[in-house]
Amino acid sequence: MIAITGGGTGGHLTIAKAIKEELNKRGIKPVFIGSINGQDRLWFERDEGFSEKYFLKTSGVVNKKGIRKLISLQNIINQSLKSKEIFKKHQIDTVFSVGGYSAAVASIAAVIYGKRLFLHEQNSIIGTLNRVLKPFCEEFFCSFYEKSPVKDYPINKIFFENARIRKKIKTVIFLGGSQGASAINDYALSLAKELNERGIKIIHQCGKRDFERVKEFYEKNEMEAICFDFTKELPKYIKEADFAISRAGASTLFELAASALPSLFIPYPYAAKDHQYHNALFLKKRNLAFLERESNLKKETLLNILDQDVEEMSRGLKNLIRPHGAEKIVDIMLKNHSLKA
Repeated sequence: MIAITGGGTGGHLTIAKAIKEELNKRGIKPVFIGSINGQDRLWFERDEGFSEKYFLKTSGVVNKKGIRKLISLQNIINQSLKSKEIFKKHQIDTVFSVGGYSAAVASIAAVIYGKRLFLHEQNSIIGTLNRVLKPFCEEFFCSFYEKSPVKDYPINKIFFENARIRKKIKTVIFLGGSQGASAINDYALSLAKELNERGIKIIHQCGKRDFERVKEFYEKNEMEAICFDFTKELPKYIKEADFAISRAGASTLFELAASALPSLFIPYPYAAKDHQYHNALFLKKRNLAFLERESNLKKETLLNILDQDVEEMSRGLKNLIRPHGAEKIVDIMLKNHSLKA
């Protein structure tokens, strides 16, 4: 039996979901081991693709100091004993970890109790837990890592199916995320007039926290824009767009790349170890993206891009990543092992 562990944020959980769905296609319902904190429950509590779900009392260690760090470490050790019980109950011999503090308990337990451990690192900068556990894992998967046995990021195949080569920028999509990124939202509003005057269509995902403010701005100024806080039809809007302005979380970055959509990345300035900047830098160094620090962002940054021919960049993105990342990872996990659902 396989256990999938980790989460806390959407970036981690996206990978967990992709691997779970691929295992389901092969008749395997894995166990999920996550945390009561973060987004784990929201994503998976009612997911019938898992044979069982466990949400343990775990929290992050990295940003804690003094006695709080010691308490968190002690809790991880205590909860590792709980993982041992879960392993025994479900006859788990393989653990797939997507990282994050949610993964610590089961991943460490996998090393202690001799289970096969597979790690997936979403970002270009390896997280603390994955860095510690990497020497003990059977395989380490990372699309930014040259030695990774699978370089293709596990994302929904619809982004590949919707891919098209862009030549001229007629529609711009601003991706503030489901929770909203105020800096990207403000940037969109500062450019809205010029974009409308140029006949460039605006699609704007502004997040729940900022939805009323952004919607009111467009209506008050009588500007045309497709504006929403959250939608399940985001792949459709990405397909429609010719250019994106976005944060640089790994899942979003590779979804845009798979869509062959040229982008201006504005990394979240407080991301751990500045990993979003380095994610986007991976593309920029290959002339496959534009990159700007939030603190240096100006209207001219985008306006100067709009008249450029982005066809070469779009074609390069289409060749960067291939589909079937999840399938390839699961193939490696199941190779030479007989795992029961």
